[in-house]
Amino acid sequence: MLEKGSVVRSLAGRDKDRLLAVTDAADGAVCVCDGKERPLERPKRKNPRHLADTGLRLPEHAADSNRALRKALAGFAERV
Repeated sequence: MLEKGSVVRSLAGRDKDRLLAVTDAADGAVCVCDGKERPLERPKRKNPRHLADTGLRLPEHAADSNRALRKALAGFAERV
């Protein structure tokens, strides 16, 4: 189950194979951001079937700004 703060990999679409952070999960869709192409101010709604859960969670402070989100996701990219 995808929930706020989860780190996911996109399986389909223009952002395929990119790490994203879940910012909201409701109504059968998930809103994701990466801090660059999709900033926190403009999240992307995606079907959960098009996302793969990595099992990783963002730290509390990572969703404060786009810069912090990019930095956190870059750290996860090395591990995944």
